[in-house]
Amino acid sequence: MKRCPECRRDYYDETLLYCLDDGNALLDGPSSGKIEPPASSTGQIDDEPQTAILHETAAPAEAATRAQIHKTDQTAVFPTGVGANVPKARGFDKRLVAAPLLAILIAIGVYFGYRYFNPTTGGQINSIAVLPFQNRSGDPNSEYLSDGLAESLIYRLSQLPDLKVSPTSSVIQYKGKDTKVATIASELGVDAVMTGRLAQIGNNLTISVELVDVRNNKLLWGEQYERKMADLLATQREIAATITQKLQLKLSGEGERRLAKTYTTDDEAYQLYLRGRFHFARRTKDDVLKSIEYYRQAAAVAPDFSLAYVGMAEAFTVGSSNDTFSRDEGIKSAVTAARKALELDPNLAEAHAALGWALMNSGFGNWSEAEAAFKRSIEINPNIANSHYYYSRLLKVLGRADEGLREMERAVELEPLSLILNANLAGAYVSARQYEKATMQIQRTKDLDPAFLPTQWYFCWVAAVTGKYDEILTDTHKQNPRLTAFIGFAYAKTGRVDEARSILRELQETRPHSDAAFVYIGLGDTENAFAEMEKAVQAREFDAAEIKVDPFWDPLRGDPRYKDLLKRMGLPE
Repeated sequence: MKRCPECRRDYYDETLLYCLDDGNALLDGPSSGKIEPPASSTGQIDDEPQTAILHETAAPAEAATRAQIHKTDQTAVFPTGVGANVPKARGFDKRLVAAPLLAILIAIGVYFGYRYFNPTTGGQINSIAVLPFQNRSGDPNSEYLSDGLAESLIYRLSQLPDLKVSPTSSVIQYKGKDTKVATIASELGVDAVMTGRLAQIGNNLTISVELVDVRNNKLLWGEQYERKMADLLATQREIAATITQKLQLKLSGEGERRLAKTYTTDDEAYQLYLRGRFHFARRTKDDVLKSIEYYRQAAAVAPDFSLAYVGMAEAFTVGSSNDTFSRDEGIKSAVTAARKALELDPNLAEAHAALGWALMNSGFGNWSEAEAAFKRSIEINPNIANSHYYYSRLLKVLGRADEGLREMERAVELEPLSLILNANLAGAYVSARQYEKATMQIQRTKDLDPAFLPTQWYFCWVAAVTGKYDEILTDTHKQNPRLTAFIGFAYAKTGRVDEARSILRELQETRPHSDAAFVYIGLGDTENAFAEMEKAVQAREFDAAEIKVDPFWDPLRGDPRYKDLLKRMGLPE
């Protein structure tokens, strides 16, 4: 026997799963005493199915909507007492059909009721874009906070292996624009978008955030935080944890550890670090110097803040290549800072990448140590685009162009809207001798931003290797001192020798020796090309090492002096 736990009605039909009165799941009946099946009028156990129908007329004192069960040949409700006899009737027992049918109807009702009150989200959210926060302070000096908070959230959420997070390089294009969230989600290929606003008044901070499931235009979460500046770090961690909860992400132990990882507990150090990141992103000489100063202050306040040392390492490396420092001074400081970061946190992927980048630019002879650093960075966290980018550059120098191309493609896959990565991908195609793909890639990069200097540089490089010299000799390119070597090469290739030699005189005063060697190759002057490359190797110019794979150096490869240069740079023949 079964019994409804709500209305206490007893049922002898063991095939029933739900009460026919109120739809509750039936439970086994009372266990006191043995329950016997009803006997027939002849005293034999009745194994003939009863014939029953659902009747909509309510019995006295019952609700009008309650369905009653009746016999076909007489009106009788099933007895509720244990062991009560049920009169025998003829025909098929319709309860065998009615009960499962009612159960199905109930299940359908529950399902659609749930769907009505809880609209589908189309499955788990696996991707998100955190947009730059709007600075509502009316003070440009608070811009580092609005940018830094968004970047910090992106960084923290990116530690989760099962969540795709649009990188800063992809979302920064929407800063200050009134672009619809649905459009942003479509362009970035994400399921959810988080927007935020930040206002700082003195020591008071107001942060407002909204998280939208764009697939259904549904607000998943919105909140406003009224905090003190001293609570900024804790608030950032709280927001990241809440986003994870609202996205209903199932974190592994490793995912929980990464999300909860504390790089510093000092709010002052954290704010100084954000200021450093803000200036470093601008890449000018003055901003690089400012970023280093802020990183140093952050490390002074919190000596165990490993990310501050990573920032220093990156800034010193950039400074060594844009004439902010001498190369030796910048690289020495970069390597020292990266090793300090690893001393504090041996499992910090960014620190390994920063060390590899500095070693790669330190001259010749550190190739294997740099490669080990990049491999370790990618092993710890395979989703850092810069690690793949730096490693791609190293593989190119080592002559492993196809491997380098794969790493560069992975970097662009991780940050599809990064200008610098897209431009370098065109260069990786050139090194792999895939010129058609290089041409298409550099055009895609120009579509993103034609004025971006590295885009122009790689555009000229692709044009030079494909023989489109007229595309190099434009007024825009001629006015850019970083492109002077390409102008000289194009002059040489088009027979304008005097103009090419004029460019050479300029290059020999201001640019690396490898640039002058490049123009001499265009002139077909092998002797002077080797002379300039000799000077480049003595000066340990990183660009000199690119002779291993770049097609421009093909005219030199059969000369014994070429192999000697490779040997002296520690490169395989």
